[in-house]
Amino acid sequence: MAAITGASSISFHSRLHQNLALSRANGLKPVSLSGYGRSSLSFGLQQRSARLRISCAAKPETVDKVCQIVRKQLALPDDSAVSGESKFSALGADSLDTVEIVMGLEEEFGISVEEESAQSIATVQDAADLIEKLIEKNKA
Repeated sequence: MAAITGASSISFHSRLHQNLALSRANGLKPVSLSGYGRSSLSFGLQQRSARLRISCAAKPETVDKVCQIVRKQLALPDDSAVSGESKFSALGADSLDTVEIVMGLEEEFGISVEEESAQSIATVQDAADLIEKLIEKNKA
C-alpha cells in the first residue's frame, strides 16, 4: 500500500484544485470519487451540457409607450427624462402610483397583469418586458 507524504499531499491537492477550477471554467464538472476499498482510483471529468439563457428586451416602441404612460400617470412634464432604466420610485411613484401605472398599462395594451407580476415591476424596462411577455402569451 502506498503512502503519501505531507509535501506530495499538498502538491497533489493543489494540482487537483487547480485542475478542477480550470475544468469548471471550460464547462466540465467534477465527478464524485469512491475507492470502495481499492488501492488505486481512477477518475475523469464529464462535459457539462451547455445552457443558453436568452433574455429578450422589449421592443423600443413598447418601452416608449410605457414611458409615455408613466409620465401621464405621474403628471411628469413631456420633456422629463424617463427611460427603460428609470425606477418608478426614483420618479416619485409610491405604491398607489405604481398600481395606477399598471392599470394604465393594462388598459393601453389590453392585458391583465397578475398581482404577483405587478409587484415585481420596479423599472420601465421591467414593465415593458412583462407587457411583451403577456402579449406573446395571449397570442399562443
